[in-house]
Amino acid sequence: MWRGHPIALRRSGDPQAAVKVILIHGFGASSAHWRHTLPALADGADVIALDLLGFGASAKPRSRLADEADQPGAVRYCFDLWAEQVVDAAVELLGIETATVQLHLVGNSIGGIVALNAARMLRDRGLPPAQVVLLDCAQRALDDKRLAQLPPWQRPSRPLLKALVRQRAVIAPLFRLLARPAFIRRVLARAYPSGAHVDDALVELLFRPSTDPGALESFRGFVNLFNDHLAPQLLEELSSSSGAGGRPIPVRLIWGEADPWEEPAEARRWAARFACIDELVMLPGVGHCPHDEAPELVNPLLRRWIGCSPLSAQRA
Repeated sequence: MWRGHPIALRRSGDPQAAVKVILIHGFGASSAHWRHTLPALADGADVIALDLLGFGASAKPRSRLADEADQPGAVRYCFDLWAEQVVDAAVELLGIETATVQLHLVGNSIGGIVALNAARMLRDRGLPPAQVVLLDCAQRALDDKRLAQLPPWQRPSRPLLKALVRQRAVIAPLFRLLARPAFIRRVLARAYPSGAHVDDALVELLFRPSTDPGALESFRGFVNLFNDHLAPQLLEELSSSSGAGGRPIPVRLIWGEADPWEEPAEARRWAARFACIDELVMLPGVGHCPHDEAPELVNPLLRRWIGCSPLSAQRA
């Protein structure tokens, strides 16, 4: 339970290990999306993959937008909420306040924003993580702070879009259209350009949570995040603040060079601009979810960066 809501997670590895890892999924995914990562990191680390509130098998309470009145049981889905969930997991489940451990936060897509925000919160509590690893971190093109970057002809429609997507009667049919196995397969064909590991299990792990009561509510909460954290703001803050030894909290990037949504060029600009970014690894031919599409490339990187002992090529 977390704040009165049932929360699902997967845990693997050695609970006594000094190396602690939290894996944070992207939009529409869940802890099950780390199906190839959990077993690869379990040898030498204590690893948790969370279902963020509103996703996977976790509770999906009613959504409350920023300008809506408080309602019993409703939550404001946002990056602060999810980062607080990660922070509480680190403290309460991994015991980072009471033991000498190294915490590593790993996030894919919007999970990358959550990881950066959680790192900021942990730093402010005097508990900076050892590092943050971002896999194709969300760039959040629809945030109002990026409005000026849109083509001029798209900007006038923003007020209408915002007025429509807050209406449950409007987004319900859209959600039903998107939450179909056939549509999910079409999305995966773009997200996984190589087609590797696109199987029935993947479609099911993405589809099943959409059938839960409340799934429409978390969808509504997410699509109305027009003014929330952006990665560059968080990277700037982490670059100018101290982690262990007075250095910025290290951030490493893994990016699928064929990602159809998060531009690799933007990742390169981040790497050149922000002092906290130690490394950027581009993966040719790989899309938006490199940990699942190309685990044979991603897992050895994660194990090396996190400090696990090397695995054989067959096990990696």
